[in-house]
This record gives sequence, structure tokens and C-alpha cells, in this order.
Amino acid sequence: MREFNLLEGYPRPKNPRYVNSKLRTINSRILASYRDKDYYDGTRENGHGGYKNDGRWVKVAKKICDEYNLNNKSSFLHIGCEKGFLMNDIKNLYPNMNICGIEISKYAIDNSMNSVINNITKSNYLDLKQFKSNSFDFIYAPGVVYEHNITDAIKCLKEIIRISKQKSFITLGSYNNKDDYWLLKNWTLLGTTILLKSEWEKILKHVNYKGDYYFTNADNLNLVNKKLF
Repeated sequence: MREFNLLEGYPRPKNPRYVNSKLRTINSRILASYRDKDYYDGTRENGHGGYKNDGRWVKVAKKICDEYNLNNKSSFLHIGCEKGFLMNDIKNLYPNMNICGIEISKYAIDNSMNSVINNITKSNYLDLKQFKSNSFDFIYAPGVVYEHNITDAIKCLKEIIRISKQKSFITLGSYNNKDDYWLLKNWTLLGTTILLKSEWEKILKHVNYKGDYYFTNADNLNLVNKKLF
């Protein structure tokens, strides 16, 4: 188990992301919870603000394959694969790799890339009984664990552990102080469990998680408080 920034090649926001309790409201979170057009291709207040394949996943795909020694004989699962952009870029690197994705959003699946749409299954992330134990050489699940409450986050982690061959990567919503907490809380639309790093580490130890992890926080999201007037 190690803290590791697998997303180092993913573009960091050049400009600050301004947040406060009035920019992303409870109405934004209600709309986002449906994970349909409003969340993916609506306004930025309600989600991605237009989720397009602009090539930003190419470097991440290469880093995944290099870091975890994936090739045409490997098996890869993306939990929460959305429109399948990363899956497509990995497939371009290794066309014969066994690539699978699961996604909870019907809208995302219906609008996923033709190259991988048949590799994506609609499923929740807590009971992956469609997969046998030790099924995948690598599991990629950013943003998935901390969108659940602690009970379900633990269930999700245990399923990742069960179906992986120990190699996996997750991200966890975290904070260092009260200001950090509220910045992330006011930004995230689907994140539910935001904890101190030390608290997440106790959970990972509790479930005997052996994979890699990275903390999503106000700093690496470049969040800045926009004062209310």
C-alpha cells in the first residue's frame, strides 16, 4: 500500500476554481445525483460542464500501463468509467488487453465511445458478484470510494480487494484543516465521505487494502474561496 500520484500527467487546473456555498448549491447536487445530461453535459455548476474526449487521458493511460506492467495479456477494470475515454486510450496502446468498465450512469454509457461501449456494464460499485475473485491485473477507481458513506466505502474497498490481484488505484477525498474541508465540501457534487488523511489510512488498514491511493483535496484541485458579498 502506498500513496502515489498516478494522475500526475492529468492536466492540473491552470486557473483557480472558485467555490462557495452559493456557486454549487443543493440544487446542483440534486441534479448531479441523477448522473444524466445535466451532470455530464450541462453547466459547470451542475457537473463536468461538457464531458468531451480532449486527449487528456492519453498520458494517464500510458503511465498506468508502464507503472503496472500492463500489456496485451493483461486484464484491466475501470470502476466508474463514465464515457470510456481512458478505456479507449488504453485500448489504443494494447488492443488485445482484456478491458472492462462498470458505470452507474445510463446516460454516460449511452454516450460512451463506440470503441469501448460493448466493454461497459451498468452496475453499482458495492456488489461486483459478476466478477470472480482475483479477476483483474489492475483496477482503476478514482472518485468512487469517497462518494459513498463510510459503511458503503468499506464495502466498495472490500470488493476492489476481492476482484483484484492486489494492483489497484483509488482516490480519497481529504482535508488538512477546517478551511480545506469546506473548500472541498463546497466543490464536490457527489463526494460524501471527506476525512483526514490519517482517518482514511485507518480505513485502508482496516480492510487490508494493498493497492495504491491518492488524496483528492483543495490543493490539488486548485480550489479558492470566492467571498460572498
